[in-house]
Amino acid sequence: MKYLIAILGLLVVFGLAFLISNDKRNIRYRPLAVMVGLQLILGYALLNTNFGEYLVKGIANTFKALLDYAGEGVNFVFGGIGIVGDGPFFLNVLLPIVFISALIGILQYIKVLPIIVRFIGVVLSKVNGMGKLESYNAVASAILGQSEVFISIKKQIGLIPKHRMYTLCASAMSTVSMSIVGAYMTMIEPRYVVTALVLNLFGGFIIASIVNPYKVTEEEDILEVQEDKKQSFFEMLGEYIMDGFKVAITVAAMLLGFVALIAMINGIFDGIFGITFQEMLGYVFAPVAFVMGIPWKEAVDAGSIMATKLVSNEFVAMLQLSEFSGMTERTTGIVSVFLVSFANFSSIGIISGAVKGLHEEQGNVVARFGLKLLYGATLVSVLSATIAGLFL
Repeated sequence: MKYLIAILGLLVVFGLAFLISNDKRNIRYRPLAVMVGLQLILGYALLNTNFGEYLVKGIANTFKALLDYAGEGVNFVFGGIGIVGDGPFFLNVLLPIVFISALIGILQYIKVLPIIVRFIGVVLSKVNGMGKLESYNAVASAILGQSEVFISIKKQIGLIPKHRMYTLCASAMSTVSMSIVGAYMTMIEPRYVVTALVLNLFGGFIIASIVNPYKVTEEEDILEVQEDKKQSFFEMLGEYIMDGFKVAITVAAMLLGFVALIAMINGIFDGIFGITFQEMLGYVFAPVAFVMGIPWKEAVDAGSIMATKLVSNEFVAMLQLSEFSGMTERTTGIVSVFLVSFANFSSIGIISGAVKGLHEEQGNVVARFGLKLLYGATLVSVLSATIAGLFL
């Protein structure tokens, strides 16, 4: 039965993407079939094989060690308040982002990350049938973040046509930055985080290839990456540390505001209608949860969490997920995979603002297709969760 529902889920996702396609006649189905096949293979390998278990365990242990090192700094500054398991969420989950950001800066400075990103990007471009720029951007977004990645292609921003700009922004919204992956792993199971990261990478290209099909000529397929300005090692380190701290503060502020607002709206709805706002959204999103492979009896609760992520952010939704004790492990896994992305309303402003800071006109272009961008990125999350549900 779950396989029939998964097929239905895939048909729904592809149908909804096809519905808003810019050029239905020129969709190239061969690269789509290859990428869906790769998603199935990688999903099975990560969730159902010893190799996948070993890989996920290795990645999880690496991030656990990094979080332990980060904890040393947190405990030193806050006098032992941030004891793992008992300390405030801000100290134990968000502040370690500062340390991870510093490590990313070091790897950027010594040119390790740029080489890895370029190599993977070139390989991906052979698979997805898109340009090197699109492939580079997708990989770089997963490391640098959805706004910072555009700085690395600053030289080309003003020359990128609208259709390619959509794909770049869609891949940025469909991924998550490496600096906060460790934070996710403290809230949901690491294997779901790793699985989502891999599936979303291909899912972004799949949905973009349907919604926004085009072919890049050899003349257009030029990748010029902006080199970091010349800085000393400690200048760079200080900059990345401060960037990490800004991310932690921003996420904390968003959580504070959204959690409080949702609580207030829930109270108002409950008082007037006898049902909370999140429960109402749960009924709206329940059909989507069902085609992802979640049993109907759990679909409303799952839909509520999915909707919370869309209207607020993934951190708020992950906190809500941890409060649901009645969900089966399979449902928890499917919802967890869905949550690992930046697909929410606030990301529209973040991405368009980042591009506008580099090029005014292009920022306006991104803002105009903002809702379509979110629509596509949400379909990526649904696709990844549906694929994952096959192997859970």
